[in-house]
Amino acid sequence: MSLTIVVGIQWGDEGKGRVVDLFSAEADWVARFAGGDNAGHTVTVGDQIFKIHLISSGIIHPNTKAIMGNGMVINPITLQEEMKMLEKAGVTVNRDRLYISHAAHLITPAHRILDRVQESAMGRGKIGTTCRGIGPAYVDKMARRGIRAQLILDPSKLKEHTLAVLQHIQKTVHTLSPEEPFDLPELMDEFIGHALKMAPFIRDTGLVIRQALAEGDNVLVEGAQGTLLDIDHGTYPYVTSSNTTAPGALVGLGIGIRAVERVVGVTKAFQTRVGEGPFPTEQFDKIALHLRGTGEKPWDEYGTTTGRPRRVGWLDGVLLRYAVMVNGASEIFLTKLDVLSGLPSLKICTNYQVDSKLCTLPEYGVDADALARYEPVYEDLAGWDKDLQNGVCAWDDLPVEARQYIRRIEDIAGVPIRYVSVGPERQQVIAVPRR
Repeated sequence: MSLTIVVGIQWGDEGKGRVVDLFSAEADWVARFAGGDNAGHTVTVGDQIFKIHLISSGIIHPNTKAIMGNGMVINPITLQEEMKMLEKAGVTVNRDRLYISHAAHLITPAHRILDRVQESAMGRGKIGTTCRGIGPAYVDKMARRGIRAQLILDPSKLKEHTLAVLQHIQKTVHTLSPEEPFDLPELMDEFIGHALKMAPFIRDTGLVIRQALAEGDNVLVEGAQGTLLDIDHGTYPYVTSSNTTAPGALVGLGIGIRAVERVVGVTKAFQTRVGEGPFPTEQFDKIALHLRGTGEKPWDEYGTTTGRPRRVGWLDGVLLRYAVMVNGASEIFLTKLDVLSGLPSLKICTNYQVDSKLCTLPEYGVDADALARYEPVYEDLAGWDKDLQNGVCAWDDLPVEARQYIRRIEDIAGVPIRYVSVGPERQQVIAVPRR
């Protein structure tokens, strides 16, 4: 029995997709436990670039089976588009390889309309949501009026329940924005038509995973978004609508604590975030341009889901320590070290200063109001010029300054870094030797 959880330990977009792709080579099952198509995982395989939003990126490997857990909210329309994209690229997606939880909740086109209208109504106080209906679908789930996937197996009940949900949403939308177009019959038909196509894939996935673990299979769990977007432990209210941390995987898949063997925290060698909210180490001007890129390359810092330019900054060691502790991370996978090449010097935030006091952890919490009080305290490190994407295949190939940077991050985080990526390709990953 082996269960490995891979989670982001920043604000998402850490490169979890490529990490899951790497680990999937040894996995029998890959699973997602939370979120919806607001996630965006990019995997580069040779000349092919896969941008996946719902199904675990591990499905690209022919040996794996993919699970979409009960903690997810699924847009049937997006799911059908993604399945077609994968099939066109030569990835088999059938009922023998894709399992969807009967207890997962569904997103309708009406949820997306409501999401957009609510975000617009907030004005300057907007959250920065992707407007994909994620939040409204979770609201319906918690209000116990959500549309669970198991209803697809009884089309008459599905139609009856969906109609009630859409009528409820219609009232809210028209209250917030009376002029907003809302064609209920059209939205209803579009949703039902796509939802019914999910029927062959619906299973009791909690039972499937528990049986797989009992039989000794390797199960790899893929997180979505990142720790600092967790609804409870992130920079509230600028967060997503689910638990994105490692403990959330147990609830979102229906498995017990004893199954967990490893928790791999994924972080970039610098810091990024999309959307609104505090960002203590955010940078602008030349440093920001270097870290973000121009958008000409697929791996530049522009959202996979939204296309928005990401906010960028120096690595925040205080938030890194916090995220490692919240997740119980056993190790770190450091991504995008190659982006730092060419900077003459680097900075890492090692402490915060608040009220003339230094703190190594965010003792007032990381919600938006608390985090806005902190001032970062930086440590300077030497940079390097070497292009890490060319000819760097092993630890000893790295410039000494890059190795020092990695070891300093280990000291700050309190757990070992096991792997470092130096480019977008599968093989551009270096194993970090133990000290």
